[in-house]
Amino acid sequence: MPKTKKQLFEHLSQGVYCHLGVSAVHGIGVFAIRAIPKGVEPLRSLIRFDDIKFTHKEIKKLPPGVRREIKMFCYYDDEYVHIPRIGLNAANLSVYLNHSKTPNVKFKKNGELVSLRAIKKGEELLMDYDIE
Repeated sequence: MPKTKKQLFEHLSQGVYCHLGVSAVHGIGVFAIRAIPKGVEPLRSLIRFDDIKFTHKEIKKLPPGVRREIKMFCYYDDEYVHIPRIGLNAANLSVYLNHSKTPNVKFKKNGELVSLRAIKKGEELLMDYDIE
């Protein structure tokens, strides 16, 4: 979280690149509101987005509507479901990234999302969902 008005202003002027919009790929997508240079973290937030792991057995104890939201917006594998520490009532734009075999963004091993090339204003940010 920013500690000063100056830090927040700096984030707003230099760190905000995207918004949500209607996607031709699928439903809702993430779009550039200004040009994004190659190598930039276009969704860098002032909130720390880390996850807490739950087993699938634990998730089955939750109400059906909540389970649907988790399935739609959270990352999961064979062992665990990764729920954002901030809960489901706050938005992380990265959950709206749509899939493409010609992505323009990717997650690095440290969890940072970076642009793979320059992205034009109005262009949808796309990632390859397939794990290599």
